[in-house]
Amino acid sequence: MLTNRDLRNLIVPLFVEQFLLMLVGLADTFVVSFVGDAAVSGVSLVNAFNTVFLFLFTALASGGAVIISQYIGSGNNERAGWSAGQLLMLSVLSAVALSAAILLFQRPLLEALFGRVEEPVMEACGVYLRISAYSFPALAVYNAGAALCRSIGKTNVTMYISTAANGINIVGNLVGVFALGAGVAGVAYPSLIARTLSAAAVTVYCFAQRLPVRYRRREIFTWDGELLKRVLGIAIPNGVENGVHQLVKVALSSMVALFGTYQIAANGVAQSIWSLAALMGQAMAPVFTTVIGQCMGAGDREAANFYFKKLSRITFVLSVAWNALVFALTPILMGFFAISDEAKSLVIWLVLINNVVNGIAYPFAGPLGSGLRAAGDVRFTMITSIVLTVAARLVFSAAFAVWLNWGVLGIAAGMGIDLIIRGAIFIWRYRTQKWTAFRVI
Repeated sequence: MLTNRDLRNLIVPLFVEQFLLMLVGLADTFVVSFVGDAAVSGVSLVNAFNTVFLFLFTALASGGAVIISQYIGSGNNERAGWSAGQLLMLSVLSAVALSAAILLFQRPLLEALFGRVEEPVMEACGVYLRISAYSFPALAVYNAGAALCRSIGKTNVTMYISTAANGINIVGNLVGVFALGAGVAGVAYPSLIARTLSAAAVTVYCFAQRLPVRYRRREIFTWDGELLKRVLGIAIPNGVENGVHQLVKVALSSMVALFGTYQIAANGVAQSIWSLAALMGQAMAPVFTTVIGQCMGAGDREAANFYFKKLSRITFVLSVAWNALVFALTPILMGFFAISDEAKSLVIWLVLINNVVNGIAYPFAGPLGSGLRAAGDVRFTMITSIVLTVAARLVFSAAFAVWLNWGVLGIAAGMGIDLIIRGAIFIWRYRTQKWTAFRVI
């Protein structure tokens, strides 16, 4: 059994890492706001598109983390190491392929998604997307290494690496925009540099001889079909789920483009703050994956039940408190953004809607779902999430935003309905105990 200290040592570094990651996103939006509303709009629209691919890498890493954690729980560190090596190989291959595709079809993609935006916004989109695509392989490599570190309880390592990389990113943003006057490129290139350095650092660490589970060259360059099938058995449903979620998010971003520059800018700033508000839930998701995965790998379903309940309580309390704090700070944060007063007022309402729902529902819609996936219940979570993303998030957002003419406020309301329903269904699924019947390894 893990002690409260063990849990704290898992949670705190993940929280700090996620906080720094969100802070960088906020800093990117803040710095680029001094370039103008068109730049903010371009960066926010592309970030929504980029997230489709970023979540695919995250899904792949999460699939690997489940396998690694379950092997560790069963006491088979050798197979855990093989899983980590295969995860790295698969991450590199998939990221290179996706980056190449984006670079080849950049312009048609942007025109298809955001063809109705003003030309300055489209120009900003093109610059940011091209530079972002170069960083995808590094991001995938970092996620693979982070999955291994978290599975063996070394969350402090990724925290330190993230701290250093994010510091480089923020300083680079300031230099790129204010010193060099590079505009959108001034916030894109520092992200590329920071991600590359992070990938190199975590990979070097994961080769360390002292680790109980580590990278080995032969495991990275050997194709293990059986093990890859197990990794993909978790990763593909998770990836499909996240992919559909982000595609719908892109569709909603395209919808946002219908409402004018000030609403696009407000939505971009609000999304940065939403990311900050979701921090606690996102930090707890890998904790669920690691702890529940190890319990199920050891065949201890009683312990898994115990930690499902304990981690859910911790996540809910922390999430409510964190979302309240973020909303209280939002008016202060608005003083630092160089956007119109009309856009600032809209941001306040968007954050209010999001944070109320996020604080109450996301602990169950997000981290609890990660726990179910770690137990092997991936098909149910995938189907539930896909159906709700389309039937609730997309449909309600379109109805509120376009038919009722609520604009971006309607999109925020539709997203909230999705989270509430999803959280309720995942609670019900946990209580049925059907997740105990699955085997991953």
